[in-house]
Amino acid sequence: MRAGPSQEEIRRHNLGALLRHVHLSGPTSRAELTSRMGLNRSTIMALTADLTAAGLVREELPRETGRAGRPSLVVRPESARVYVFALDVGVDRLVAARVGLGGTILDRRETVRRRGTFSLDEIVGPLAAFARQMHRKTRADTVCVGVAAAFSGGVARGDGVVRFGPNMGAVDVPFADEMARRLAFGLPVMVGNDANLAALAEHTRGVGVGCRDLVYLHGDVGIGGGVIVNGQLLGGHGGFGGEVGHMVVNPKGRSCGCGSLGCLEAEVGERALLESAGLFGSGVGRDAVRAVVDAADRGDIGAQAALSRVGDWLGLGVANLVNIFNPEMVVFGGMLREIYLGSAAQVRSRLAVDALPTCRDNLRLRTSALGDDATLVGAAELAFAQVLADPIEVLARAGS
Repeated sequence: MRAGPSQEEIRRHNLGALLRHVHLSGPTSRAELTSRMGLNRSTIMALTADLTAAGLVREELPRETGRAGRPSLVVRPESARVYVFALDVGVDRLVAARVGLGGTILDRRETVRRRGTFSLDEIVGPLAAFARQMHRKTRADTVCVGVAAAFSGGVARGDGVVRFGPNMGAVDVPFADEMARRLAFGLPVMVGNDANLAALAEHTRGVGVGCRDLVYLHGDVGIGGGVIVNGQLLGGHGGFGGEVGHMVVNPKGRSCGCGSLGCLEAEVGERALLESAGLFGSGVGRDAVRAVVDAADRGDIGAQAALSRVGDWLGLGVANLVNIFNPEMVVFGGMLREIYLGSAAQVRSRLAVDALPTCRDNLRLRTSALGDDATLVGAAELAFAQVLADPIEVLARAGS
C-alpha cells in the first residue's frame, strides 16, 4: 500500500498552486489566496515567503484598501524577472515573444512566412534569431524558465516532432530538437498544436475563463480545434486529439490537403471562402478573408452568398461537435472569428436543426478574447507549465 504524500510533496503542490493563482489572476491579496486555497493564514504566509525568497513573487501593500485595520499584503508575480520564450509557427507568420510570469508580453518579434515548400531552416532560423535578440536585451538578474512553440500541425506527444502539417507541407519534422539546438539556452523546447494551445489559452485567460467544457475552433488556412473536457485538454492517445478540421461533413465535397474529401476545413477554410466569393487568386490570408466579410457587410451579393455557404458547413460541423461533447461554450478564433461574425445567423440556423436540444439549449457561441495572440499565449502557458508544477526546483535549475 502506497503511503500518502509527504510533507515535501504537499509543500511543492501548494507552492505551485499559489504561484498559479498569482500567475493567472495577477496581484492577489494574502486574504484572497487564503480563501481560494482553503489554507490557513500562517501557511499562506510561509508559502509566499518561500516564493519571494526564490524571486518568483514579491509582496507589497495594496494601493487602496477602503477598509479600517491592517491591510492584507498583495502578492504580485515577478514578471520582469522570470520569463519564458513563446513561439508561434503559423502558415503565414512566425512570432516570437518574451513573456513574463503573469502572462505579460515583455518583448516580441514577428515576420511573414512564405507559403510553399516547407523548410525547417526557414522557420527555425528567424525564430531563433528573434529569441536571441530578445535574450541579449534582458537584465543580468532575469531568468528564462521555459521555451514552447505553437505549431500549425499535428504534434506527437512528448517528443516535439511535427508528424503532419498539410497546410505547411510538414511531415515528421524534428522541430523541438532543432529549435533547442539553435537556441542553445540549455532548455528543452516544448511543442503543441496551435489550436490545442489556443483552446487552453482561452480557457485560462480568455473568453472561456471559468468554463469547464468548451470547444475552440481555430481558422488559419485550414481549420483546427481544441476540446476542453472538465477543465482538461482532450489530447488523445498520441496527442493528436482535436483535429476537428478533418471531420468529414460532405463526403462528396471538396478535396482536402489531408487527402480526404469534404473535411470541415475543405468546406470552411480560406480557399473555400475565397473561391465561393470569386476572389481566389486575388489575395490570401486573413486580410483577404476580412475583405470578403467587409464586402458582405456592404451588401455585396456574391460575398454574402459565399459566407452563407461556408456558414452552413461551419454550422453543421459545430452541431456535430455539440452533439458529441456537449460543451458549455464554442469559441471561434483566428480567421474563424471573422467568418463566424459574418455568418452567425447561418451557423445558428444549422444548430437549431442539427444539434440535439439537450446539448444546444444552454450553449454559448463566442469569439476569441485573445484574438490573433491566442496561439502565442497558449505557447507561453505551455512553457510556464513546469515552473508552476515545481516552482523552487525549476527556478533553481534554470538559474544554475
